[in-house]
Order: sequence, then C-alpha cells, then structure tokens
Amino acid sequence: MATTMKAVHYRRYGGGAAGLEHVEVSIPTPRKDEILIKLEAVSINPIDWKMQKGIFKPFVPNKFPFTPVSDVAGKVASVGRNVEGFKEGDNVVTVLPTRNGGGLAEYAIASSNMTVKNPTEIPAAEVSGLGIAGLTALKSLELIGAKFDGTGTPSNILITAASGGVGHYAVQLARLANFHITATCGARNLELVKNLGADEVLDYKTPQGETLASPSGKKYDAVIHCGSSLPWSKFDPIISNNGKVIDVTPTVSSIFTYSLKKLSFSKKQLLPFLLIPKFKDLQVMVNLLQDGKIKTLVDSKFPLALAKEAWLKSMDGHATGKVIVEMINQNDK
Repeated sequence: MATTMKAVHYRRYGGGAAGLEHVEVSIPTPRKDEILIKLEAVSINPIDWKMQKGIFKPFVPNKFPFTPVSDVAGKVASVGRNVEGFKEGDNVVTVLPTRNGGGLAEYAIASSNMTVKNPTEIPAAEVSGLGIAGLTALKSLELIGAKFDGTGTPSNILITAASGGVGHYAVQLARLANFHITATCGARNLELVKNLGADEVLDYKTPQGETLASPSGKKYDAVIHCGSSLPWSKFDPIISNNGKVIDVTPTVSSIFTYSLKKLSFSKKQLLPFLLIPKFKDLQVMVNLLQDGKIKTLVDSKFPLALAKEAWLKSMDGHATGKVIVEMINQNDK
C-alpha cells in the first residue's frame, strides 16, 4: 500500500474555499481500536465551514493544519489489533469526531465503535450523507416523540428548509412516524418535498410562507427548524400551548430564548439541539436506507481535486440535499 495520500486542509481560521490547500501527507496508522478507511465519498455539512469561520474558536479546531469533514464512507484498508468484526475490503460508513476531522482525504482513521457496515448495494455517495444530517433529523424528531415504526402519537409538525441536508431526511422520517407535515422550501423544490412525504409545502419567499402558518389553520405541536436563525416571535403564534421548537442550528439568540423559557416556566419551549453521534443511531439510518424507507438526495458530486468548488456549493446554502466529494481523479469524473 502507498505511504502517502492526497488531502485538503486549512492552516488558519477564515478564508473560505480559498483557504483550502491541496497537500500530500502520510497515510495515518490505526491504533488498536481504530480502523483505517480508504475513502470513496464524503459529505460536506455546514458545520464544516462554520468551524473554519471560527464559530467554535479556539476549541475546534484546536490545532492547524486541519483536515475538515466528518461524514465518510469507503472500504476498510486495515484494522487495529483489538478490532473485531471488520476486515479489509468491508464497505463501511462512519462519523469522524468533529474535533479531529480528516474526511477530505483519500484515507481516514475511524473509531471501530462508530463504524457501521454498509451493504454493497448502497453507493458510498448516498450512505455518506447519513452522518451529521441524517442523525440530526433522527434525534430531533425523537425529541418530539417520533417512533419510526408508526406506533407513536400523531403530531402536526412544521419542518423548515425541508429540501436541505437535514430537512430532506426529516420529512422522510416524519412520514414514517405518521406525522402531519407542513414543510417550507424554495419554489423550485415544492414538488420534490411533497414527493418526499410532506402534506403541505410552503414557498418560504411568499407572504404565506413567511408566516410559517399551516394552510390548514392548525397550530403545530412541534417545529423542526433547519433553516437560518429566526426570532421567537416567528414561532410563538403558530405553535400550540405545549408546542416545541427544535432548533438544529442553534445560535446565541436561541440559547438565550431557551433559558428565558425555562426561567418563566413557559409550556412553549425552544430547544437548542446538539448532536452526539452514536453507533446505534447510524445503524438505524443505514437500515432505513437499505430497506428503501428513506433516500439520500444528492445535490452534486465533486472529485477531491475540486474540493474548493464543493466547499463553495455548501456555503452557498441552497443545495438540494447533500454536497458530496468523491475520491476519484478529476479525469475520471
């Protein structure tokens, strides 16, 4: 096996796509409980470029140069001496620790405890999207009582930015939970989101869409807010007396609102969401994908050589589904 690999990293906070550098570095060696994965596809999430902007400065990244991206899929290249259940050539998917990154490269080190086998019939580009976006959709819906076998209590919910990375999974999962779904998205994706399972779809740029109110006139039991920050005054009139807003991209403002609601003992709640990836949840998502109960919408694919273009596409904020980087030569695209 080769001893070096192509990778993309940045050396400081800021810089956007222009701050990314293509480099040749040593292939890492897995420790006793780790797996070395030869990557085939990785998925860029907003958290990746927000980290570069310095949203978690100075904690993450805490050292440079830093190779970003956490959602990856590929084949096992080698395993540490204590790893069981995996062998060279196995198709796998995992979420790398955010603090370590490592996904924008030809190889990456993963924890065996967070690595799930990927049935060979699922393309790596599709399964790589399940990590942060899919798990965020899954866990945020569980916070409002969703059971994906349909045995939970029916709820009337709103999903914002429903054609995006988190949103498109949330719509499909909410349908499995037998929820009544109102969703917002741009005009070009209205039919697509309807086909994913939404009962009502609003163009967020229209006057009705801007209010977020359900066309049925019913108030929401919960909101899965996947879009950019909105003031509490947007949600207060449209949710029920016991309604919850799950903010999957929390800001200082939403954390302040959460604290205020707690202090005032309000029955209406805004809950900032923080994902802690777990093996069992990733396994659930892989199983649902394998069974055809959900699908990954791939907005676009880029070879590693065009990682800067993929970065820009994600930063643009208008991708339909996931932005994928594949570990192929540019000439093979």
